[in-house]
Amino acid sequence: MSVLSVASVDAGYGDFQALFGVSLDVEQGQTVAIIGANGAGKSTLLRAVMGQVPIGRGTITYNGDDLAPLATHVRVARGLALVPEGRRLFPSLSVSENLRIGAHAGRPGRWTVARVVELFPLLARLLSRPADVLSGGEKQAVAIGRALMSNPDVLLLDEVSLGLAPIVVRDLYAAIPGIKAAGTTVVLVEHNMHLVMGVSDRIVVLNHGRLLAEGTPDAVRGDPRVVDAYLGTAQEIEAAHA
Repeated sequence: MSVLSVASVDAGYGDFQALFGVSLDVEQGQTVAIIGANGAGKSTLLRAVMGQVPIGRGTITYNGDDLAPLATHVRVARGLALVPEGRRLFPSLSVSENLRIGAHAGRPGRWTVARVVELFPLLARLLSRPADVLSGGEKQAVAIGRALMSNPDVLLLDEVSLGLAPIVVRDLYAAIPGIKAAGTTVVLVEHNMHLVMGVSDRIVVLNHGRLLAEGTPDAVRGDPRVVDAYLGTAQEIEAAHA
């Protein structure tokens, strides 16, 4: 049984529909990447999972239970956690305080401040600093660490790379295998397909709110629909990697 299952989901904002019949299954221990261009519905899908966007049709289940009746904070207590686009830290609180807020639900597990610092060693010297003086990469590390402090079974990452330098993005992505090794299932949203190839077990491609393709990284990389929609011609891909 899938730990997280999205079945024929329509969702949106008021009169604007962002998702059209989207379905996907996430197995325990997997890293699943959801990719697509801006406006493809990727972030809306994560928000729908967390109960932040209403569903017009379809179901989302977690460990076999329908999430529809559950408020967002209850979903967190059950083991879902979202790192939102834009990080959304508490700017006047210290790094340590921001991390500890993530544990407010009291869910037991292995993630502690010390464990987060092991995952992101750059935070060791920053624990007493207010969040508003951090760099973008440091803030993103704190945001991921704060979500991990809730000891989730499933961690949802929304646009980790947004606005960050490539070397910073590389370091953040290097932490994902460690999160998975600790027993956490990871679902990450990304617009750059190349970033997720080395860390994902499966890739789901959205296009204008609809499922375009899904499969292993190799299968998706070779799908002509994905190439046409996101990666350009084969010649352009080869030139980019030459």
